[in-house]
Amino acid sequence: MKKVIIHSLNFSPDGVSTAYLYNDIALSLKERGYEVVVLTSTPHSNVVPEQLAGQPLHWKIWGLCKVSDYHGITVYHIPQKKYKSTLLRLLCFVYLHIVALLLGLCMRQIDLILSPSPPLTIGWVNLILARAKGCKVVYNVQEIYPDILKLKDGLIQRCLSKLEHKVYNGSDAVTTIDQVFYDTIVGRFEDQRKLHIIPNFVDTDLYHAYEWRGVLDPTVFHDNDRLKVLYAGNIGYAQDWEPLLELAARTQDIAIDYIIIGEGVSKPYLEQEARRRGLKHVRILPYQPRKLMPYILSYSDLNFIFMSKKMEDDGFPSKVYTIMACNRPLLVMSGEHTPIVNFLSDKHCAKLVTDRSVDKMVDWMRQLTRAELQEMGQNGLDTIQKHYTKEIVTRQYADLVQDLIGA
Repeated sequence: MKKVIIHSLNFSPDGVSTAYLYNDIALSLKERGYEVVVLTSTPHSNVVPEQLAGQPLHWKIWGLCKVSDYHGITVYHIPQKKYKSTLLRLLCFVYLHIVALLLGLCMRQIDLILSPSPPLTIGWVNLILARAKGCKVVYNVQEIYPDILKLKDGLIQRCLSKLEHKVYNGSDAVTTIDQVFYDTIVGRFEDQRKLHIIPNFVDTDLYHAYEWRGVLDPTVFHDNDRLKVLYAGNIGYAQDWEPLLELAARTQDIAIDYIIIGEGVSKPYLEQEARRRGLKHVRILPYQPRKLMPYILSYSDLNFIFMSKKMEDDGFPSKVYTIMACNRPLLVMSGEHTPIVNFLSDKHCAKLVTDRSVDKMVDWMRQLTRAELQEMGQNGLDTIQKHYTKEIVTRQYADLVQDLIGA
């Protein structure tokens, strides 16, 4: 039996999108007949107590790594914490790479290593392991580094660009999630045949339209006729919050509730500004368990994603797939040639505002009908079912692995 190592910063029971994505890829590879082993960190990005209880971690080598079982897949967890100190976080990050390298070197018969970005440095560790073990490497570009960091030309930028070139060209195959990403990085390859487009996907067994009444807390999720405009996810720098605040301020006379769910560095600012501007119809709620998210999306009428101008070219929010799978339309603000707009432009499931005009959004919201929203939502669902289900996309990863190392 051939062995595939998944080397990822996040994996179950961590509760972030990359973890959920690679959970399903790991299971698909296991079903294809490969032995799958995971190298990852201890849960630190979004710790979900319920998931941690269902997949308990035990010390394998005290101080170095813990181990857990994910549906018959052995998962090695290297300790990580989200320290406030930049120095401590950096040291923890270096420790993660050193221990992952040592664990990989101690493993027998590795045939292929598969990793997502970020971080870029994981790809470099994999190249070292590949040379030592004589195995293949597949690197999955979820975000483009160093571009996303927006660094000025200097020593750090040049070093990261050289590392990127080494990882891309040293890997046996590189996958990216979108045509815009492909077009951005294809010129950085000496052999462009290595680069493949494999999109992200959604688990349609979990994410589909539900009857939310009787499941969601009615004191929080009010059952009324007001239009419910939702954002659920990280409240951070990748999103532009000022247009949302302005849109909310200019539509106070319409029966609309703006609901923001999640945590992140921008949450205190958002809460403060909503209070200062008297936006009583803007409600900011804490993170909700993943099992409730399909019900929360079903509760909504429209979901908004306003991409930060600084980061809109280099990332693609995976929540787009889950929103579409739950038969809900989107309101998106992002540049004309950005990944999210490129993906949605021909799907007829989203209102796209590419010139960042709040005026256009206000006008659209005032003329909006529920029939239009329902039609947009159905268009999105049809697209997901045809092209972006878990079964369809994980099969593409399994096929790529089979092409590289055989069955």
